[in-house]
Amino acid sequence: MTLIQIIVLAILQGLTEFLPISSSAHLILFPKINGWDDQGLAFDVAVHVGTLAAVVWYFRYEIVSMTQDWLQSLAQRKKVGDSTLVWAVGFGTIPVGLAGLLFKDVIETSLRSPLVIAATTIIFGLLLWWADALGKRQRTEHSIGWRDIVVIGVAQAIALIPGTSRSGITMTAGLMMGLTRAAAARFSFLLSIPVIILAGGLSTLDLIQGTEAVDWNALVIGAVLSAISAYLCIHVFLKLLERIGMLPFVIYRMALGVLLLFLFL
Repeated sequence: MTLIQIIVLAILQGLTEFLPISSSAHLILFPKINGWDDQGLAFDVAVHVGTLAAVVWYFRYEIVSMTQDWLQSLAQRKKVGDSTLVWAVGFGTIPVGLAGLLFKDVIETSLRSPLVIAATTIIFGLLLWWADALGKRQRTEHSIGWRDIVVIGVAQAIALIPGTSRSGITMTAGLMMGLTRAAAARFSFLLSIPVIILAGGLSTLDLIQGTEAVDWNALVIGAVLSAISAYLCIHVFLKLLERIGMLPFVIYRMALGVLLLFLFL
């Protein structure tokens, strides 16, 4: 990989991981459109480590508080503060974990085609618009219950299909369940933590078992740049979300989907 490729793909990963536009779609398609060789599994793991570091650092105070409440709730055997959010994140991760194990081979082969990505980009973009336009947007993430967890968790599992966007479909599900835009986004970001850890762990096992040469300079640069761009993306997105809504991202998804159909149909 050239330095330009490393910089572009790392920043692209950081910006798209938490926006409702699908990071996997961009990392699959951008090299194809530019005629670049696949960046390789090691680089994908590195940039995901960067985005993980960004979201953990951004929500560090909330994570510490939630963990303390959760440990106290275990000791006292009752709800304490935000302990429910920890359970929500944990149980909300189960569907995507099971789906990832069961359908890993299909997802990594048959579903990585540009036409699948074009279709999911458009379909789930329209669903995001619908949820944002009609959702009641009255509840915070602190009100999340079991029904919300099931719906959002299943939605996150569907996001294994490239082009769907994990953050996009979980925000869509949150909006459909009556969460505010900010609440849907914050819960989606918290949900990303165990998902990125699980995905990174599986990819690391594949990397250990493989024979791919490792360019450590590329990995370090990629991880740092993806972390910086992801942190800035989270900060700006949450600041502007209630003001701009989801429509700009829906329009972007429509344009991207049409472009992909034009290029690959």
